Amino acid sequence: MFKKLLILAGVVGVAAVVAKKMKEANDERALWHEATTSPDLR
Repeated sequence: MFKKLLILAGVVGVAAVVAKKMKEANDERALWHEATTSPDLR
């Protein structure tokens, strides 16, 4: 029983880290896109 809980906690932890990394990468990409596109001055 304890081994299953430990494995489940590990899987949840890894999923949280992966989700955080993906969000950070997406935020970074959006920031670069905003910084490198010319402003729309219409």
